[in-house]
Amino acid sequence: MGAVLKQCAVSAVVAMLLLAGCVETTKTPVNDESKTAKPPVGPPEPVTAKTAFWLMYTQARHWSTDIEILRLTPKEVPGFKNEAGKAAMWEAMFGSPSLHQYRVYSYAIASSPPDIFKGVSAGLRVPWSGATRDAMPVELTSFNVDSDAAYQAAATDGAAWLKKNPDKALSSFALGNTFGFHAPVWYLMWGDKKSGYVAYVDANSGKVLKEK
Repeated sequence: MGAVLKQCAVSAVVAMLLLAGCVETTKTPVNDESKTAKPPVGPPEPVTAKTAFWLMYTQARHWSTDIEILRLTPKEVPGFKNEAGKAAMWEAMFGSPSLHQYRVYSYAIASSPPDIFKGVSAGLRVPWSGATRDAMPVELTSFNVDSDAAYQAAATDGAAWLKKNPDKALSSFALGNTFGFHAPVWYLMWGDKKSGYVAYVDANSGKVLKEK
């Protein structure tokens, strides 16, 4: 009788182990992708000038290693709103003294065919006779103030005028170097030259300058 009980006990243990194995295999396997899943990416957002500039500058260096930046301006992409010094698209004009050419590069956060494509695009090479009093190269070591900071400085300086003229939109915004200031400046204008507000922001210090 003892042998029979012993055999029954062994059979019971085996049955329990088999049952446990079956239960274990019925668990839902862990999805490895769920561990590394990234949150959904939202729509692209407008960027500051420096963010776009360095991407364009890197590509332009493949065209000519002696490039000089002549102008940097924001552009629009349908479906996006430029505001507070950020834009959905930026254009940079680079000049090459050795090639006697200039070329316009652009960076856009999204595509809008047939003219706008996401990323960096290069324009045609155009003959260039060199810098002039009104279009002098921007020294990169003096390009320290980004577009959003320049916008804020100009808007703060002209706060009273902007409050009285809320319907006047920003009509011009560009980085350049003119003979009048002997340094790179951000040029911003709300409205027009006859009835608007104009600000020059030092691209090195961020101070609002007075036109000479």
